[in-house]
Amino acid sequence: MKKWLKITIWTFSLLILGTAGYGIYLYQSVKSTAEQIYEPRNPVKPVSITDKGGGLPVDLNSKEPFNALILGVDERPNDSGRSDTIIVLSVNPAKHKALLFNIPRDTRTEIVGHGTEDKINHAYAFGGVDMSIRTIEQFLGIPIHYYMKVDMEGFARIIDLVGGVDVNNPFAFDYDGMRYEKGNIHLDGSAALGYSRMRYDDPKGDLGRNERQREVLKSVFQNSLQVSSVMNLHSVLEELGTHVRTDLTFDEMKELLFEYRSDLGTIDTVEIQGKGEKIDGIYYYIVDQAERDRIRGILEEYAEK
Repeated sequence: MKKWLKITIWTFSLLILGTAGYGIYLYQSVKSTAEQIYEPRNPVKPVSITDKGGGLPVDLNSKEPFNALILGVDERPNDSGRSDTIIVLSVNPAKHKALLFNIPRDTRTEIVGHGTEDKINHAYAFGGVDMSIRTIEQFLGIPIHYYMKVDMEGFARIIDLVGGVDVNNPFAFDYDGMRYEKGNIHLDGSAALGYSRMRYDDPKGDLGRNERQREVLKSVFQNSLQVSSVMNLHSVLEELGTHVRTDLTFDEMKELLFEYRSDLGTIDTVEIQGKGEKIDGIYYYIVDQAERDRIRGILEEYAEK
């Protein structure tokens, strides 16, 4: 066999082995991260009219629709923290649609399992993820099949690793020492965190802040699917392991990545309507039953195959 042919064969063999080795390494890295962030919740009786909820998973192999709760949490030493961001994501792969919306954190509702009416974001302080989910399930009358809890400071680092986010800022403002110009702007993690937190200078208050949070999250979803750098991917996995917790198993994550990914291409949004009101000197966001029924109707429509 000619020398150049032997060299070519060895070169291709090494490339194949290297690619296979990297594939195994990547698989093990993702699996290790999935195991690290996996944090199951206590299953409870469903609170909705549907037959799935309260910690009961859906059949992702059959591409069933599901609802996920995303909690952005600020936790400090000696403090259980608050769910600063509460977002519901409803995905229906049969319709190639997803719905993303915020629940205003000041929304007044019954805190399930605590026996009080309070701001909905206090449910996390009183009873962690489990109490938050039960409270939100009852508030909306729909099941939450999965959750993801993200430490907000860690979220900023994840944004940096996926290349930042692009947003269309409706008006110029200053926040926490940073200037945000009107129009299309690119933000790094720290700037994106500030962009999604400002509310007092927004004419729409908390609702305006919620819109900005959804915009940032949608951009993160899109950018995350394009992470190609080995170094970036490894760093993203490290950050996820430190700052994210979820009850999605490794197998379920694989199904979402390979089977549901295209269904996040179109993400609709809706806004929960209500009014501000002071009760005993404390500000709350009041959402009446008619509005809850409207949101529930939209979610049930999304869940229809």
